[in-house]
Amino acid sequence: MSEASRTHVARPSVLSLNISSKSALYAAYMPFLANGGIFVPTPKTYNLGDEVFMLLQLMDDPTKHPIAGTVVWVTPSGAQGGKAPGIGVHFSSDEAGVALRHRIEQILAGHLGSARPTHTL
Repeated sequence: MSEASRTHVARPSVLSLNISSKSALYAAYMPFLANGGIFVPTPKTYNLGDEVFMLLQLMDDPTKHPIAGTVVWVTPSGAQGGKAPGIGVHFSSDEAGVALRHRIEQILAGHLGSARPTHTL
């Protein structure tokens, strides 16, 4: 790993998210993004385009999936309708991002496209 890429990896914020149920995953998943994405509740302020790095744990799986992504959605504190403050992170198009999208869509098979409300759309 070159010095430049090491510096690049250190720059993004690191978020940790543990999704403990299928309904929580459904509410957080953003299937309308090209590479998939996830809503991360956080009171911290982010801007669209910010790079973030996540450790995402899905339900009973002890694996913490390391995922890089970009902020594409911001729900500020005090948002209308009592929405939780947080950010939507678009998964990167690398192998880890693609694998995580497939894993989430396997878990949510049959639930995507439901009319149930989510944290985003």
